[in-house]
Amino acid sequence: MISVPRRRLTGVEVLPDGAVHARVWAPQAREVSVVWQHNGENERITPLAAEERGYFSGFLPGAAAGTRYRFQLDGDTNLAADPASRFQPQGVHGPSGVVDPAAFAWTCQDWIVPPLQEWVIYEIHVGTFTPEGTFDAVIPHLPYLKDLGVTTLELMPIAQFPGGRNWGYDGVFPSAAQDSYGGPDGLRRLVDACHRQGLALILDVVYNHFGPEGSVVHRFAPYFTAHYCTPWGDAVNLDGPGSDEVRAFFIESALMWVEECRVDGFRIDAVHELYDPRAQPFLAELAAAVHTRAAELGRQVILIAESDLNDPKLILPPAAGGYGLDAQWADDFCHALETQLVGEASPYQRDFGAFAALATAMRQAFVYTGQYAPSRQRRFGRTPAPARRDRFVVFIQNHDQVGNRPGGERIGHHFDLARRKLAAATVLLSPFVPLLFMGEEYGEPNPFLFLTHHGDAALVEAVRQGRRKEFAIFAWDDAAPDPQDEETFARSKVQLARHREGEHASLHAWYRDLLRLRRDLAVVRNPESTNTVFADEPARVLLRHAGNDDSEVIVILGFGNEPVSLSLPVPAGEWTCRLNAEDERYGGAGSTMPATLYSGGMLELTVPANGVLVCARSHLSVDRQPNA
Repeated sequence: MISVPRRRLTGVEVLPDGAVHARVWAPQAREVSVVWQHNGENERITPLAAEERGYFSGFLPGAAAGTRYRFQLDGDTNLAADPASRFQPQGVHGPSGVVDPAAFAWTCQDWIVPPLQEWVIYEIHVGTFTPEGTFDAVIPHLPYLKDLGVTTLELMPIAQFPGGRNWGYDGVFPSAAQDSYGGPDGLRRLVDACHRQGLALILDVVYNHFGPEGSVVHRFAPYFTAHYCTPWGDAVNLDGPGSDEVRAFFIESALMWVEECRVDGFRIDAVHELYDPRAQPFLAELAAAVHTRAAELGRQVILIAESDLNDPKLILPPAAGGYGLDAQWADDFCHALETQLVGEASPYQRDFGAFAALATAMRQAFVYTGQYAPSRQRRFGRTPAPARRDRFVVFIQNHDQVGNRPGGERIGHHFDLARRKLAAATVLLSPFVPLLFMGEEYGEPNPFLFLTHHGDAALVEAVRQGRRKEFAIFAWDDAAPDPQDEETFARSKVQLARHREGEHASLHAWYRDLLRLRRDLAVVRNPESTNTVFADEPARVLLRHAGNDDSEVIVILGFGNEPVSLSLPVPAGEWTCRLNAEDERYGGAGSTMPATLYSGGMLELTVPANGVLVCARSHLSVDRQPNA
């Protein structure tokens, strides 16, 4: 792996010769100084020199890694931490800390990120994934994830947030790894360990807002604009006066994570809340900067957008008028699947109630491609073409789908084992990039609840009221646990050891074998394979056929509550059964299905209630024999 040092645009950094340099953007100030202290010495004040466009910079003689510092603006005794801080050793209200990333001893130097079509993403919340809730505590569990079939670990936001308990979306220092998780070196140890295990690591990053407690950026510069309103208040300033520097601030943060922590990519939160009408959109600028820098380092870095727009321009190349991101979440797939699993109780019933919606989602990720959406009361979306299928990330649950319910209910709290297996197969045997939420693979019984650890009583109460208001929209019971209560945090811890027990072990075996099948049968995930989807709505059976010159696979998914006998359009020939949810090792009642099935163009069979059957053949020769 190539290491090419590059000076940071802003922040306090240790240069290759050991000198410490500070640079900050503060156009609202006339004078800026650094107030700093090293190893308990007396506090020092170092004035910075003014530069063009509101920047101030200078050296800090005698400072080194470990130095604690704050900025003083125009002589104000109320000092401010560094907006570009890379470490907040005493939390959001404390001083920033100088770090020297060059001092870290990396052990894995030749890591190569696998192509997207091979990705299986596993989303975790660092604080609740282990009893310790730290980066280091995740490392012993990486072999478990590797054995499961995971290729990529996704961390919910780890940028410094207030307190020690939070989902991470209240972060206020976007370049500082959370101190209670282990800080920047803890993150580096986790990344290094992932690469040794052959796993990629990506960060969930938040560029659409700052959290409500501990933010300092408003004291320095116009980071916000009242021209647009978001769910969190004024929007981040991406197109007004000073927006060049705001954009650069976030781009520099992304480059820092890539260069200094060697992360392999980002999931970019709620890009639909980035209000940016400029000719060169921020996301396109970000993608170009990150991809260019990754190429200079001899690496690949993946950018995945969370978007509520059903618009493929995010992932189309710039030459085609796109932004050049690598992939995006496809919420339509999740909504269509959930609706078929839970029926009319789903809040998405109005838009995704038809069984055909699930077939459409399996075919192209987006259900809405320009037609009228009842809940939105307008037309919505556009066709995903010509974007490749491996540019879409799908799931049945994630932190939002679980944690934004009053009781933090996971999929296993709603469905029996058969339905959980059906849901898993629909996601993992789709042509898209699958994402699992921590504990999903064995049916974690604990909830995942909304978490906060704010220090302001009025803010705590405002968050409680806001959550109740959100639940009222879906007519859910508003008796949710208090997000501020430490017990809420404790109840959200996953219990990985449960994957060896009873029904949990059966489900875990199912997930592992599904992922092994996805890995072994490349035709399932290859974006160049054909992808034909047939839906029998009366029988509530979905058939996916994927094929190329070398092999074919059929995936039969039964969403009915009773067994159903029917004929399915399956290419003529001999098909070998590779996976059956009825098998006893997966907690089924046992299957009488023969090991080989024969189709004469229509396959006659009985699909069990909530059944899953996967068959394959390794050639395209037609072997016309009677059905068996």
